[in-house]
Amino acid sequence: MNLGKVGVLLGGTSAEREVSLKSGAAVLAALRAKGVDAHPFDPAEEGLHGLEAAGFERVFIALHGRGGEDGQMQGALSLLGIPYTGSGVLASALAMDKWRSKLLWQAAGLPVPDYAVLTADSDFAAIEAQLGLPIFVKPANEGSSIGITKVKVAGGLRAAYQEAARYDALVLAERELAGGEFTVGILNGVALPVIRIVPATEFYDFEAKYLRDDTQYQVPCGLPATLEAEMQALAQQAFAVVGCRGWGRVDILLDSAQRPYVLEINTSPGMTDHSLVPMAARASGIAFADLCLRVLELATTGGVDVA
Repeated sequence: MNLGKVGVLLGGTSAEREVSLKSGAAVLAALRAKGVDAHPFDPAEEGLHGLEAAGFERVFIALHGRGGEDGQMQGALSLLGIPYTGSGVLASALAMDKWRSKLLWQAAGLPVPDYAVLTADSDFAAIEAQLGLPIFVKPANEGSSIGITKVKVAGGLRAAYQEAARYDALVLAERELAGGEFTVGILNGVALPVIRIVPATEFYDFEAKYLRDDTQYQVPCGLPATLEAEMQALAQQAFAVVGCRGWGRVDILLDSAQRPYVLEINTSPGMTDHSLVPMAARASGIAFADLCLRVLELATTGGVDVA
């Protein structure tokens, strides 16, 4: 396939800028190693007018968080007629919003952890009693565990809400599920091997994701084959319900009875040396550079997202 001049979008203005710069640099190097005429493009420095002027024939979106993963950039690229990687406008926006994606999954009959939407006027004590401790509190529209707090002591929910509200007006509280954290990469409709995440820290926070070397990633995940297949099928369903396409990653939790629940979707997953989709792809025999090329080949100009 002649891919023409390719832009790798990286950096951006979100709280995940530094992670995006690392992802973009890795993707850029991999595509160039495969002979692609790839060029870096940072929207924070060059603006959308520069994107149009650059003459890209397709782009690889390595942006994370707001402005890059939430439908805004996808909408701009669709209007410009430039094919781009990953999900379209609607699916990107829905996947970024952890509350509204949960509403969709619930309507479709998919299991999600018990949760509550928090506001400054919430009855925090009642929500603690309703969900039970521990509780995870998070901004609904951030990624990379930014703004997340684990509440373990009664009376701690209000302070956790205030921390999350620094990043987003919409804040969620979720019951902890203690059966383990897992993730399933999706590539062109196929579920990659399940990865089990075992952090050395209290939970899988920003430090565990990007700064530490003692987080364990188990692939094979160690689950019975039937349960792994069930989780892969659930990930594919969750991906389809939101209308995602191309590639992405679905995070799944198990409860103490080993029942799986959908946690969230990442439509522009990390591509750093700590990242999970490349790890799962490698377990399937797909090298990093080949993964980048496959994702790029799936680029499209948008249109209506259809499950």
